[in-house]
Amino acid sequence: MLQKAAGIAVVVVAFALVLPRLADYGGVWREVKTLDARSLALLVVVTAVNLATFAPSWMAALPGLGFWRAFVSTQASTASTYVAPGGAAVGIAASLVLLRKWGYRTSEVALAAALTGIWNQLVLLAFPALALGLLTLTGGQHPLLRTVGLLGLVGFAVALVVFVCALASNRLARRVGTWAWRAARRLARVARRREIRWDVETIVQFRRRTAALLSRRWHVLTLATLVGQLSVFAVLLTCLRTLGLTGSEVSLVEAFAAWTLIRLLGSLPLTPGGIGIVEVGLTGLLVGFGGSDAAVVAAVLLYRFLTIVPTLALGVGLGSTWRPQRSTGNS
Repeated sequence: MLQKAAGIAVVVVAFALVLPRLADYGGVWREVKTLDARSLALLVVVTAVNLATFAPSWMAALPGLGFWRAFVSTQASTASTYVAPGGAAVGIAASLVLLRKWGYRTSEVALAAALTGIWNQLVLLAFPALALGLLTLTGGQHPLLRTVGLLGLVGFAVALVVFVCALASNRLARRVGTWAWRAARRLARVARRREIRWDVETIVQFRRRTAALLSRRWHVLTLATLVGQLSVFAVLLTCLRTLGLTGSEVSLVEAFAAWTLIRLLGSLPLTPGGIGIVEVGLTGLLVGFGGSDAAVVAAVLLYRFLTIVPTLALGVGLGSTWRPQRSTGNS
């Protein structure tokens, strides 16, 4: 209840107090109305490309999953994160429910969800460090980005080492599984829940399946994840340029730096989809880099519209027409 109230407060403050002080919504709308047919067509294309990149990472992590089923599943699960607090956990639960209707086993979907989630988190942690390096090379500085970039680099290195070590051997996986199982049992007792339904061997088997899958598909999963993440940035950059924000005001590197920082901070599950947090944070950074207030607010709001509303509409529409069908993949 407290988290919900805090989330509502963040959204109200962002859209009713902070953004209007930077640029009134009338001025923002006038900026949007300057878009010509060519600009609108370009925005439609980059939005469609972004939507299409949702599916390939799941296709890589779940053998036998075709593009259309992956597209429907990812749109529906992502849409659920915009309407319910809880962040990625809500999307994973939605994917599990939806893909099981097509005959995929829980263990297969869980493995795919874990791998796509880990790969996305690694990219989220690595990108701010990359942006910091690029910004430094081009002569730019930003104290907040420096701090977050360094923290992201440390987090990326730690997460990568832990993940690699967990896959190194059955012996290590069994040790980790024993520790996790004991911890889970204690938590279950404290929470007065029923006995947990997995054991140490579950972790060992999960490690074997993960290692086998990654040995064949790690490069495909990595490429699909990078393309998917960068297609989101392409939407932001297109919004900035079509609304008249040139490279002399906000350069490509500065836009990337602002985007990577806010993507990482916006992943905190305070509000669904980071609504309010992303808009204010991204606007503040882009204005700080030199963008004009009204154009930046217009570009950020347009970017958020194009990356949320189409997915929300497709997710709700496609999810509501979902019908269980016999799987042609692993089931």
